[in-house]
Amino acid sequence: MLPKRAAQHYVHKEAKEYGLINGGVPPLAGEHGQDVDDSIEYLSGGVEDAEAILEQATPADTWIEVNRPKAGIVIIVMEVLCLLGQFCIALVTYFANVWGQRWKTAAVSSVFVWGYILILGLLRLSIAARAKPPLGRLWYHTAALYWILWFISTALFRSKIVHPGPGISQRLSIGTFVLNTILALIALISRKGNRNVILVREGEIEPSRETRASVLSILTFGWLDPLILSGWRKPLEIERVWNVLPKEKAGAVLSNYRLFKKTGMLTIHLLKFFAADLLFQQIWSIIAALFIFVPTLLLKAILEYVEDPSSIPASTAWLYVVMLLGSGLVQGVADGQALWRGRKICIKLRSIMVGEIYAKTLRRKAASSGDTDMNASDEQGTGKDSKTIRSSLKRLFGKRKEPQPESDANSISKKQIDAETQVNSGTIINLMSVDSFKVAEISAYLHFLIPSVPVQLVTAIYLLFRILGWSAFAGVLVMIAIFPLNIYFSKQFSNAHRRIMAATDGRIHATNEVLQNVRIIKYFAWEERFSQNISEKRHVELQALKFRFILYTAASVVWFGVPMIITGFSFCLYTVVEKRPLYPSIAFTALSLFTLLRYPLDRLADMMARILESKVSVDRVEKFLLEDETSKYDQLSPKPEVDGRDFIGMKKASFTWGSKNEPPKADNPAFRLINVDVEFRIGGLNVIAGPTGSGKTSLLMALLGEMTLLSGSVYLPGGYDRLRLRSREDGLTESVAYCAQQAWLVNDTIRQNITFASPYDERRYQNVLEACALKRDLEVFENGDETLVGEKGIIVSGGQKQRISLARALYSNARHILLDDCLSAVDSHTAQHIFEHCILGPLIHNRTCILVTHNIALCVPQAQHVVVLNNGKIKAQGKPEEVLASGALGEEAQRSRPESKAGSKTHTRGGSTTMLTGSETNGEVDGKSNVAANGEASKPNKIQDTKNANARTEETATGAVNLRVIMLYLTSMGPWYFWIFVLLGFAMENVANVSTNVWVRQWANSYQTSSAEGMDRMSTGTSSHQDPYAGYVWFAPINRLFLLQVPEMTLSSFGPVSNKSVENGYFLGVYACLGILYVAICLFRLGITFRGALKASRKIHQLLLHNVLRAKFKFFDTTPLGQITNRFSKDLQSIDQDIAPCALGVLQCCFSIVSIVLLISIITPSFLVAAAFLTVLYVGIGTFYLQSSRDLKRLESAQRSPLYQQFGETLSGVTTIRAYGDERRFIEDNARRVDAHNRPFIFLWAANRWLALRVDWAGALVSFFAAIFIIINVGSIDAGAAGLSLTYALGFNENILWLVRLYAENEQNMAHVERVKQLLDVEQEAPAQIPETKPTASWPSKGAVEFVDYSTRYRPDLDPVLRNLSFRIEAEEKVGIVGRTGAGKSSLALAVFRGLEADAGRIFIDNVDIGSIGLQDLREKLTIVPQDPTLFTGTIRSNLDPFGLFTDEEIFTSLRQVHLIDPKSTQNSAQSSSAATLVPSPANLSPPPEPIAKTPTQDFATIAVEDVEAPPETADIAAPVPLGARRSSFPVPDELAPPVDNATTSSAPSDSLAHMASNSARENTNVFLNLSSPVAESGSNLSQGQRQLLCLARALLKNPRMLLMDEATASIDYATDAKIQETLRAVKGSTVITIAHRLQTIVDYDKVLVLEKGELAEFGPPWELIGKEGGLFRGMCETSGDFEVLKEMASKAERKGKLVDI
Repeated sequence: MLPKRAAQHYVHKEAKEYGLINGGVPPLAGEHGQDVDDSIEYLSGGVEDAEAILEQATPADTWIEVNRPKAGIVIIVMEVLCLLGQFCIALVTYFANVWGQRWKTAAVSSVFVWGYILILGLLRLSIAARAKPPLGRLWYHTAALYWILWFISTALFRSKIVHPGPGISQRLSIGTFVLNTILALIALISRKGNRNVILVREGEIEPSRETRASVLSILTFGWLDPLILSGWRKPLEIERVWNVLPKEKAGAVLSNYRLFKKTGMLTIHLLKFFAADLLFQQIWSIIAALFIFVPTLLLKAILEYVEDPSSIPASTAWLYVVMLLGSGLVQGVADGQALWRGRKICIKLRSIMVGEIYAKTLRRKAASSGDTDMNASDEQGTGKDSKTIRSSLKRLFGKRKEPQPESDANSISKKQIDAETQVNSGTIINLMSVDSFKVAEISAYLHFLIPSVPVQLVTAIYLLFRILGWSAFAGVLVMIAIFPLNIYFSKQFSNAHRRIMAATDGRIHATNEVLQNVRIIKYFAWEERFSQNISEKRHVELQALKFRFILYTAASVVWFGVPMIITGFSFCLYTVVEKRPLYPSIAFTALSLFTLLRYPLDRLADMMARILESKVSVDRVEKFLLEDETSKYDQLSPKPEVDGRDFIGMKKASFTWGSKNEPPKADNPAFRLINVDVEFRIGGLNVIAGPTGSGKTSLLMALLGEMTLLSGSVYLPGGYDRLRLRSREDGLTESVAYCAQQAWLVNDTIRQNITFASPYDERRYQNVLEACALKRDLEVFENGDETLVGEKGIIVSGGQKQRISLARALYSNARHILLDDCLSAVDSHTAQHIFEHCILGPLIHNRTCILVTHNIALCVPQAQHVVVLNNGKIKAQGKPEEVLASGALGEEAQRSRPESKAGSKTHTRGGSTTMLTGSETNGEVDGKSNVAANGEASKPNKIQDTKNANARTEETATGAVNLRVIMLYLTSMGPWYFWIFVLLGFAMENVANVSTNVWVRQWANSYQTSSAEGMDRMSTGTSSHQDPYAGYVWFAPINRLFLLQVPEMTLSSFGPVSNKSVENGYFLGVYACLGILYVAICLFRLGITFRGALKASRKIHQLLLHNVLRAKFKFFDTTPLGQITNRFSKDLQSIDQDIAPCALGVLQCCFSIVSIVLLISIITPSFLVAAAFLTVLYVGIGTFYLQSSRDLKRLESAQRSPLYQQFGETLSGVTTIRAYGDERRFIEDNARRVDAHNRPFIFLWAANRWLALRVDWAGALVSFFAAIFIIINVGSIDAGAAGLSLTYALGFNENILWLVRLYAENEQNMAHVERVKQLLDVEQEAPAQIPETKPTASWPSKGAVEFVDYSTRYRPDLDPVLRNLSFRIEAEEKVGIVGRTGAGKSSLALAVFRGLEADAGRIFIDNVDIGSIGLQDLREKLTIVPQDPTLFTGTIRSNLDPFGLFTDEEIFTSLRQVHLIDPKSTQNSAQSSSAATLVPSPANLSPPPEPIAKTPTQDFATIAVEDVEAPPETADIAAPVPLGARRSSFPVPDELAPPVDNATTSSAPSDSLAHMASNSARENTNVFLNLSSPVAESGSNLSQGQRQLLCLARALLKNPRMLLMDEATASIDYATDAKIQETLRAVKGSTVITIAHRLQTIVDYDKVLVLEKGELAEFGPPWELIGKEGGLFRGMCETSGDFEVLKEMASKAERKGKLVDI
């Protein structure tokens, strides 16, 4: 083994064949990270450039090994010696005239042939001796000649043995045969090509041994033996599974695919791309299809010998027996190779599908007019189903409302809707998990349709004609008549599949949304209601599945009945019409051929159905791939310049979240930025401010190129690959770092989230941690920065998530940093620390910072440029003092005055170095530090706690599937008596099947009237028959066997029997009755089993959904969503569609095998001896296979979860990924995950082929032994019994193969049940209701809360997060909870809702111990507004009132309370719920704002609302949203809807509109005035602040007695926050507990509770605590920068409280 550099010079030529140098790699994802353009450039340069690619293609832990064949030269020397011997024999044969004058030409040819091969052998020896790379094609040429000549010499050798010739001729023939055999064996057992092989070792993963295998090993899958044995000795782990071949890796496959010229539809393009692979697969398939008939022809020949032993020599009969074994061996090899080729195509095709879907996901538009269901056009019942769900929910939960009339709003054409809509995330995951699998799976079996089916059909019909004559065409006509029925079934199967996929999409989307928002569902005790919603969608899915099962049952009746009909018609014409005797050799050969004819018929219908299903999936994928893509790469350039200087900003630009083609009067117009003209200061701090919903985040998104540009231009670096950027002199790169408002983290360690694939520099890293105030947090975590943050950062708090995201932006070497309200999620003193040391600190020196914030007082005075937005327009911009003086910032301007900043420190941008180690800054202060950080970076520290780093790696079970898992499924199908009926059905089915064939035997034997002469000949076993081909014994058996010329038969053992003596009508009638009985039993068996399967699917889903929704909070904290989604998608799909047919197939094979063994043993009892040997053989094969296949299947299932997880992460963070320019890295990571999944998958199927071949060969032994015993017993066994025995012996192979395969597959499928059961066994929460302690309906009547010595912890092995808390909150008090990050604030909220159970102590609410009552009774009575706002796909109404319990007026009241609509609005509910659309004329549009706008602080316009009919309401929270309504599938936009307060705009001059497109000439409207306004997935079409306000409105709608707010207004501007607090103070009868970082929010509350390290530090009125010298609360107020303001507010509240008391 050599290091990669040392081996490159030798291997560069051969690397190309194995995919290392393959003409390029994916444009976005190389096999090992190389770029396609670079690769092409390298390849054009020569050897050195090829080595450069190899260097680039291999990771640091990769080794290149040149593996040479063992004894390579010795083998070639042996070949040459044998060739010399053959050449000498050929010379002797020619010169001695051994073959006579007649064969003189053949002797000359022999000399020339062996002389030619000898020259080739010497040439190969010469090349090998000089240590040159061998010529692979030369080896293939000689090997092919060896095998062809061996077959010829074998035939000649048999001829000489049967008919010995002269002595010298005999000896020369033996010598030729021996030498030919040696040469053929050398070609078989030596390495294919006898060449050196390049092995790429990645870490500890061993390369596949397939490339080093011999031809024999490849044909027999012997190269897999080490892996099979390894799995048998010890359970396989993913590290011990071999690697896929380099050319089959996802990167290499995608490279070749993307370089392949795109032509036509995706289906045609894929077929063209895989044309060569499919061709080789079809060649093997043709060989298998032809050889499948050889045993049947041999059956006929053997039965003819049994009927009349004098017809052929005994040696010929024994030859047929040997050929019976040989044909089985060849057919098994051909079948195995065809299927293996298909599996190779399968992993390549899946790599392409997943890679293209993932790449498209990264290129999707970040906002669209809506999400759409791909199957909407196919599912006409969607709306009806939605209404059914809503009506059932209303019946269950009470109130009903009168339906409102439908709206006559302007409609959008279907074409426009299709162009503007996007599929939702659930559908994308379904495309990746289900559709790509179905498309890839069909490739493994495509050869069954073409060419296997036509070859088998033509061959079977031809052979039937040769045997039955024109009577055979009766069966053919029946087939033709039935074929339209098969086509009908195929189309129906396609429709059924489409229905199932549509229903599955809906269920997975609803389930995924519930899982993503499970916390709010549990807080509100909505588990039962959402469970019913999902169950309704599951019912639709099961109905579609039921329809498919019914179709399958009906089709099975046809498939089982047609062969009976064909056989009956053919035999009827043969015996009744043609008056010909139905001898056993005719009857059983015809039966065997009809059985073989059944296979292509079954496959034809089945494959057409599967192909149509896969076509549906291909079309779904293609439709997704053709969706609109982001225009980011068109709008932005890597280095934006204006007039030769760097420029960041916009020039007279208008943007929309909708489409450019959006109608001017759309019902739900997308939010727009209008006529934005701004230039941000490069290298300085730029602040963007404005009220909630004004368009601040949209402005950042427009800068990033995520919005649709209507007019103007935008300037920001974009369209680059971050990892390929070159640093400037100051160490920075011309790139962007982005910190989203809703922090996005990957499921990795904290360190990996911060470094984000940037080179690790210890000093810079530590400074970043200090600047972002993360060091103290890391000290709290047991594993420090190696702690896994969990999916979506669920392990860390909201503030920690935001600071990690900020640290990622700061650590990067991007020159431009965009920060979206990054201070809102942290407390005031942390915000000040971050602002001082991060935003103004040395690490950001010389970098452009664009900060969106509501913290005007802290940020604006230190900014160099301020932009104020209102309703999508710039209200004011300029220097801070000018903007403050303009009054555009309203009340917040007063808080930024210097005199109000008592207690604050003076901040200077880049001036502080108090916390830096080594004075690390950017640019001129210390330019070398950034260069070191990004140029000569040190390697990452080695992770010590590797176990923790993989803590969330999905665990896989080992060993056999637990009996409890099997019993779970069996008992779900039905009780014990159900299985009695199932077993009885199988037994009766097999008895009926055997009875039909036994009856045919009786029918055939009725023609037999043996004569004495015939009996004498049968008893002696001799024959006086003279074979007309006796001179050519090597050819005669083949000629007779394949019916090329059938000699006249001497049927001396069959007398001249008249058909009149045989009652053919009687036999036909009984045969028909038996056939009808058999079909009826099959129908009964299928019906009862599929009914049980549906019952099991329904029950297991109910259990899974119930147990997951009832799981504890910590389960969702520690389990990635991808793992849970995997259970609800792929695992559940396998339970629905795979387990029942597979398990029932095992039973079917078991009964068939028992009946076959019993039948053969009754006819030839000596077969029991061979059966014992074969049983041991089968058990041995199965034992080795089962353990390995079981482990591989589990590993394959486990490796799907990382794929699901990455897709989910990418969908939620695509804007961040694109902002950083990290698309390539994520695509490469996706390719690695695909490879990790393909590893166990491909070797699972290799093991399957390993098994199939050995079972095929063992099955060939069954028919071989059965034929031996029949030949031995000729004379004592009748031909009918022999035919019956051999017919079933030939079928035994198929049954035993499917038994072992289906048993293994059943165990593999049971792994899906096993994985589901893992979630069924998760720890559950306390009961939802406890009747004994159920509180009264009026509880809580007051809202008093008391903690008594309360302590709790997250896990028993962790320290308590809350310690000995004791305090009391009186009824209707407003209490604020504050504390540093990690103090336990959110844990206290969890404790109140019993998300954490008490470790000690108790909590009382109105003197009721909450630990003693049911969780549903507790949570339904409480209300929480969580830190992360949670919304669902639907409408404003469905999010506020998901179950239709409130009137429109009540809903609008709650919206007014949170100031989402004007509190002064007097509109009634009917008017307000109508569509609010305003399309002003161009004259009413405002001009572009001046740099400083002198606009009054509060100058708002009234929004006009048209009185139109309201659209139909919906109560289904996950109901389909009207097309053209939703705007985004990504949680990226900030403000996609305007605020309540819209600035009055003056008339614009006519020239101000010259540059604007007509479709941008309108104002933004308030979407909350229309309750039917759509809400996209996760509320992504609303800003973060609007989402928080909507969640608050939902909470207030319940009129709660106790309201807990966890940072509920963190993303809302201060003015709106103040108004909301006034509203909350005015609310009577409610106890309000607020967790807040903004001290202004709670400083005028009744009391403040200060937590410190989980303990109660201070508790009392704010005025009392703020006056406490040295107190924690006072310290927080002092460090906030607003001490005087806070003190004044507390004093004012204190005075007001005293007045109230008086």
